[in-house]
Amino acid sequence: MVLGPGGCGVSVVATAGAAERPRAPRDSRQSVTRPARHTLLVTLDRNSPTASWAGVYRQPGEVVAVSQYLHLLTLDRLDLSEQTWAAFVDVLSESVRRSKVALPGVGTIAGVDAAELTALPGIEDFLLLRRIRDEATSGQWQRIVVDCSGVGDPFAFLRAAAVLSQALNRFWPRHRRLAAAAERPAMAALTAAVDAIDRDCADLSELITDASAVAVHLVVGADDRGCRLVAPMLADIDVMGLPLTSVVVNEAGGPGSQDVVAQLNDLVAERSESAGVVVGVRAVGRAPDTIDRLARLRKLGVTLAAPHGVPQGSAAAMVESVGGAGVQATYRMSWPQGLPDPDGLVLGRSGDDLLVSVSGFRHPIRLPSMLRRCTVVDAEWDGVRLAISFVPDPAVWPKR
Repeated sequence: MVLGPGGCGVSVVATAGAAERPRAPRDSRQSVTRPARHTLLVTLDRNSPTASWAGVYRQPGEVVAVSQYLHLLTLDRLDLSEQTWAAFVDVLSESVRRSKVALPGVGTIAGVDAAELTALPGIEDFLLLRRIRDEATSGQWQRIVVDCSGVGDPFAFLRAAAVLSQALNRFWPRHRRLAAAAERPAMAALTAAVDAIDRDCADLSELITDASAVAVHLVVGADDRGCRLVAPMLADIDVMGLPLTSVVVNEAGGPGSQDVVAQLNDLVAERSESAGVVVGVRAVGRAPDTIDRLARLRKLGVTLAAPHGVPQGSAAAMVESVGGAGVQATYRMSWPQGLPDPDGLVLGRSGDDLLVSVSGFRHPIRLPSMLRRCTVVDAEWDGVRLAISFVPDPAVWPKR
C-alpha cells in the first residue's frame, strides 16, 4: 500500500513501483506455476491520471490489461455502494415479506432505491477495502499495489473496517442479533447479512496489519511540509499497527531538499530502532521529462520493497502480568508508539475496544479476551513504548 499526504506524489510512486518489470525466476520451471497476471495496480481516485499514463481506457470496477505484467483496476466508490445497497435491500425486503410482525424502520430503509444514494458515510471505504481483499485472496496476482491517493485521509480510510465493526456491535451487539434471529426466524437473513459484514471487518483489520502479506510505503515531500507531517503520520502508523516498510521522499521540492531528506532519515532511523525493524528511506529525484507515460515513470527507478514479516506498533502489543492475583491482579499492555504530542494522548473504552487518540487521530484497538474483563487504570510513555495498565472488573471477572 502506497500512501501519504495529498500532493506529495503518491500516485507517481505507486504507478512507477507497479510498472517495475518483475525479475526473471532463477528456475525456468517456476514460470509454469506462476500466475499469468503478475501485478495489479489499484487506484481509488476517480480523477486519477494513471489510466492516461498507462494508455488505456478507464473502466471502473473492471481489470484492464496494461502490459504482459501489469493490470489496472480503478474502483468507484459510488458504483460499489449502489451494487451493495441493492443486494442489502433485497435482504431487507425479504425480511419484511416473511415477518408477521412489523419491523420498525426496516420497511422504510428497504424503500430507498440505490440510485437515490449519494454516499453511505464510512461504508464506501469498507467496500473499497473488501474489493481489494477479494483481489488479494483470489490467487490471480503475485503482487497488488494499492494507490491510496484520492481518499482524503489515508489512515481514516484504512481504519474504516475497524470503525464500522465497532459501530455495528455498539448499536446492534452480536448477542442481540442472535437473539432476534432465534425469536423471529424472518430476521435470520438480515442477521446473517450483518454478521457477514462484521466478519469481513475483522478480516480486513487483520489483513492490513499482517506484516507477512502487506507492506506499507509512506510517501512524503522533501520540504518543510514533509518534515512537519512525517512525525504524526508515523504515530498514526504505530497506533494502527501498519507494517511500514519504507519511506519514499519526493525530492521534486527543489533546492535544499537534500537537507530535508537527511532530517527525515534521522527521524525514521530513530523510529526503526524502537520498532525493532529497519525501515528504508529512499529519495526519488525530479523526473527529467514530463510524466505522461509508463516509460518515463520507470526511469524514476522506484522499487517497492516486499513485506518484511515483522509486526509493528499496536500489532506487536505485549500483555504481561505485573503483580497480584485474581481481582487484585494488574496487567500491562504495551507496544512501540511514537507520540509527537504526548499531551494529546487520550484513552477511552467502547465495549471490547480500547480507543486510542494520538495527535487528534483516534483508532479502536480490539483488546485480548482477558483484558475485555478489565478496566484501564493508568498509562505511561517512556519515549519509546506506550504502556497501559488494567485491573480486573469484579463484576465480570470469573470467580473461582
